[in-house]
Amino acid sequence: MTGTRRRVVICPDSFKGSLSAAEAARVISAGWRSVRGEDEMVLRPMADGGEGTLDAFLAAHDASPRTTRVTGADGRERDAPWALLPDGTAVVELGVCCGIEQLGSARAPFTAHTGGFGQAIAAALDAGAERLVLGIGSSASTDGGAGLLRALGARLLDAGGREVAPSPDGLASLASVDLSALRAAPARGVLVLSDVTNPLTGPHGAAAVFGPQKGIPAERIGEVDDVLSRWAQALIVAAGAADELITAPGAGAAGGTGFALRVWGADLVPGAAAVADLIGLPAASAAADVVITGEGSYDAQSAAGKVPAHVASLSSAATVLIAGRITPDADTSAFAAALSLTELAGSPEASLADPRRWLREAAACAASRF
Repeated sequence: MTGTRRRVVICPDSFKGSLSAAEAARVISAGWRSVRGEDEMVLRPMADGGEGTLDAFLAAHDASPRTTRVTGADGRERDAPWALLPDGTAVVELGVCCGIEQLGSARAPFTAHTGGFGQAIAAALDAGAERLVLGIGSSASTDGGAGLLRALGARLLDAGGREVAPSPDGLASLASVDLSALRAAPARGVLVLSDVTNPLTGPHGAAAVFGPQKGIPAERIGEVDDVLSRWAQALIVAAGAADELITAPGAGAAGGTGFALRVWGADLVPGAAAVADLIGLPAASAAADVVITGEGSYDAQSAAGKVPAHVASLSSAATVLIAGRITPDADTSAFAAALSLTELAGSPEASLADPRRWLREAAACAASRF
């Protein structure tokens, strides 16, 4: 078997806090090649609409990112990467524009907004994008997408006709929305990658469910939920849209950004499956002898739409799972082998101290088996 050249498709998600999906794919490839240097390696780093989405498209299309100066989650200007693919599709990731990781241990629940994301989208439209693919994971804000739409031309006004900030603090004074200068969605549409199905408001909405992780104190959740309701009603009136968009699945994604994008005309789809299709993973997997996927932590919830489970469903080839850790309640029956960096290293601390070493080791172990 070692003398037969094999086609190995490597398509991990990111190992959050340790390695990006693209980095993980390269390390896995190096580890496999240390044992089976003659094999053909096809790298297709994956994502589900959150961290690594842009990198997945850049790797699949061998493209280089463009950059645009945007307002980050902390209010500071920064360069945000995005991609314009040969077919006219632009890929923009919210997290790299104004994501929560930019805030470190701090949070800005009442001032952060999605304006930087909208600025990058506007730059893509200026560059001639005919279609948008938007990843909306890692949001830092609960602005209902107000910052995004303002960056695309919407005006947010108080009762005196003065513009208000597109954050929860500013939207508390909102009276109306003017969409007369709002840019149109591109001709071939807008596809939003998100696995979140929450509505915009209410006990299962953006503020109640995701607000605490963005720093909203428990005693102010109701206040922010009311602000989102005010914003939603004003936007619905201005757009002539249906009230049902407020309760539509995914409206509460990314602090309500899903709602604003739906009003703009976007379609929200499950992230992992859409990314796989858009980067050509089904075809690559169908032609593979071995497929390797992975993520930082594989647990009981991972089988429900996460990257490794979706990858395993795509191919009849032997599929190998490599994860930072595999919890005891995880179902790994879909994989020909499942390797844990924690087990190889002897402890979580050891694996986290040198994830590249142990990921490479895991890949070498997999190569020796297949």
